[in-house]
Amino acid sequence: MRALTWQGTRDVQVVDVPDPRIQEPTDAVIKVTSTAICGSDLHLYEPLGPFLAQGDVLGHETMGVVEEVGAEVTHIKPGDRVVIPFNISCGHCWMCRRGYTAQCETTQVTSQDKGAALFGYTELYGSVPGGQAEYLRVPQAHFGPIKVPDGVPDERFLYLSDILPTAWQGVEWAEVSEGDTLAVFGLGPVGLLATRIARHRGIRVIGVDNVPERLSAAQAYGVEVLSTDEVDDIPSAIKEMTDGRGADGTLDAVGMEAHGTPVLGAAVKGAGLLPDAIAKPLIKKAGVDRLAALYDSIKSVRRGGTVSVSGVYGGQSDPMPMMEMFDRGIALRMGQCHVRRWVDDIIPILTDDADVFGVETLATHRLPLEDAPHGYDIFQKKEDGCIKVVLKP
Repeated sequence: MRALTWQGTRDVQVVDVPDPRIQEPTDAVIKVTSTAICGSDLHLYEPLGPFLAQGDVLGHETMGVVEEVGAEVTHIKPGDRVVIPFNISCGHCWMCRRGYTAQCETTQVTSQDKGAALFGYTELYGSVPGGQAEYLRVPQAHFGPIKVPDGVPDERFLYLSDILPTAWQGVEWAEVSEGDTLAVFGLGPVGLLATRIARHRGIRVIGVDNVPERLSAAQAYGVEVLSTDEVDDIPSAIKEMTDGRGADGTLDAVGMEAHGTPVLGAAVKGAGLLPDAIAKPLIKKAGVDRLAALYDSIKSVRRGGTVSVSGVYGGQSDPMPMMEMFDRGIALRMGQCHVRRWVDDIIPILTDDADVFGVETLATHRLPLEDAPHGYDIFQKKEDGCIKVVLKP
C-alpha cells in the first residue's frame, strides 16, 4: 500500500510499504477513507525527530471502512464505517474503567515510561504505524473504533479521532461554566474547535493568535480576538477585558513550539538536529519547550482559576513561575485526550443537521495522499491560508 513516511528532519515521503494484516484476535484492518494532518504531527518535523526511524508511517487522525476483524472483535464488522481514536486503549484496565483511556495500562509504553500507545507517534509511544495510508491495522479494536452512521460526509465525524475530543476535554479541564470567560491561546484546529464548544455552552471566549485567517475564523463564531502582532502584553489586555480580574479559565492550545521565545526555539530545533544517540537522552532529561503561550495562559487567568493545557509539551527541564502560581491559587490540568471518555457527549451534537461546530468546513485543504508532503509544508509554514489538511488515500 501507499503510506506517508518519515524520512528525516522536515522530510516526509509517500512510499510503498507492506499491507497491514491481522496479528492479534483483537485487531481490525480498515480501508482509510479520510485521514488528517494534526498540529502535533508537525512536532515530528523537528523536535521529536530523534525518536522516529526512517520509514515510520505517520498519522493519527483516521477513519474508514472495516475490511477485516479478529476473532475477539464483535462490536464492528466488515463494511462498517468507523473513526479510530488516536490513543490505543483496551477499555477494561483500571485506568480505562475510570475514563483515563490515554493512560491505558494494557498499552502503556513502559519501556519509555509513557502512557497509552498512539498511532504514528514515535518510539516514545510504541512506534505503531499510523493512518496516513491506504490501510490501517487497528490494535485493541474490540474497544477503540467508533462506529458512525452512513450518509454524511467523512468530515462530520473524522475529528472524533483526536482534535474534537481534545478540544472538548480542554474546555472541560478549564472548569468554566455559562457566563464565565475562557481565553484560548492558539487558534489552530484544536483552539478553534474549543472556542466553538465554549460558545455553544454560553461561555464568553477570547481567542489569541497572530494568523489573520485563524482570527477571522474565530470571530465568525462570536469570539473576541487579540492578535499577538498587534498587542504587546496579552495578559494585561485580557485583564482589561475582564474588570482587571483575568479570565476564569485559560486554554493553551499551542504547545512546545510557541512563538515568542527565540532562544529556546533555537535550542529545540538544535536538539532535533543532533545525532539520535545524543539527542534522545538530552531531550528526555534536559529538554526544554518554548513556553510563551503557557506563560501567558498562566498570567491571564484569574486568582483561583484553572489553566488547561491541550498543546503537546516535551520538555523535562521547563522553568515554571511556581511562586506566582502558588500565590494566586492556580490549578493546572493537562494531558493527552481520553477520546472515548467524551464520545457519547459529542456524537449527539455532531448528528445535528446544523453542524454546530462547523466541522464540515474546518478543513481549508483537501489533498490526495500523494500530496501529503505538500500538506505538511504549508501547514507548518501557515501558508496559503492553511488551517487544517485532510488527506484522501
